[in-house]
Amino acid sequence: MFKLVTFNLLNKPSRWHDRRKLIVRELAELQPDVIALQEVSLPHNNAEWLADQLGGYTVHTSPKTGALAKREAVAMLSRLPVEGCHTLSLVAQSRVAQAVRLRVGDRPIVIVNGHFMFHVYDHIKRTRQVQRVLNWLRLAAASYPVVVCGDFNATPEMRTIRMMKESFSSAYEVAHGREPEYTCPTPLVYRFHAARKGLSLVGNLIAHRQPEPWRGTLDYIFVDDNFHVRSCEVVLNTPASSDPTLYPSDHVGLCVTLEVAALPVTR
Repeated sequence: MFKLVTFNLLNKPSRWHDRRKLIVRELAELQPDVIALQEVSLPHNNAEWLADQLGGYTVHTSPKTGALAKREAVAMLSRLPVEGCHTLSLVAQSRVAQAVRLRVGDRPIVIVNGHFMFHVYDHIKRTRQVQRVLNWLRLAAASYPVVVCGDFNATPEMRTIRMMKESFSSAYEVAHGREPEYTCPTPLVYRFHAARKGLSLVGNLIAHRQPEPWRGTLDYIFVDDNFHVRSCEVVLNTPASSDPTLYPSDHVGLCVTLEVAALPVTR
């Protein structure tokens, strides 16, 4: 069994020096074996800073492509033995996914950590990004148990997520019978952005006839049939005790405990 957390750090200077204390505190309590991070800030690499604070993790960083390669990345922290890391360009918006092969006991597995295209609509370019990941997995990881996690920037009814669910199960949905109520945004995003809150309210009213700022589920952990989901919970979703607007990020995280199915007995 092993524990995995996926979490979007928010690559903006919005109260990072305060937020990082909340992140370290909760991750230290959770003690995950693997942490998949999106919106890692470069060049100082706050994923490495978190690993230093927590101790015992190796850090595997995959920067965006093009001009954004010096500014942002996805990264995976692992306390499990890592046997390889591959970065897959997703083309649109310089996005990338990383595939890390690691070992759980005597089983090699592959965990994909992705940050997919942002667009408010069900954009075809994001669907192509997911298809690119699925095609790569069929070619390069067909013999491995696979987990795909990260910030998909797509709500459950969008074709991106429907496509993922044709090949994988959503761990949170397996554990609870539904997806989380929301994973983004937290109140952090509106602390210094009243105009953004107003636009979100107006947009949600027009699109969904709901008179409050938009929020929805964008973050997922998908697993194939080689895994048993023992638990999956929303984490990193609690504000500082002294400030109800100070959250770890504009996203919340997901934490799953997975059991890898035993290898079939050969005769």
